[in-house]
Amino acid sequence: MLEQAQPGKAWLTGPLEVPFGRGINFQIVHPQLEALHARLVAEGYPLFQPLRTETYREGEVAHTQRQLLVQDPDGYLLRFTD
Repeated sequence: MLEQAQPGKAWLTGPLEVPFGRGINFQIVHPQLEALHARLVAEGYPLFQPLRTETYREGEVAHTQRQLLVQDPDGYLLRFTD
């Protein structure tokens, strides 16, 4: 869950400083990754990383996925995969 910051909220765990999303990235599975990429490009939204295939290692296991990354206005990195 993402929640808009509000003064006095009990959930604040530290000082809020821009950019709020430092060090956080969310992976979101999207069923139409090419269409999402095309729409972002058509709208001129800045891509943190364009659509491409990446392989990540988890110990001895390799995970390969197609992905694109954007950064929202608060600094959160959103990684869309299919």
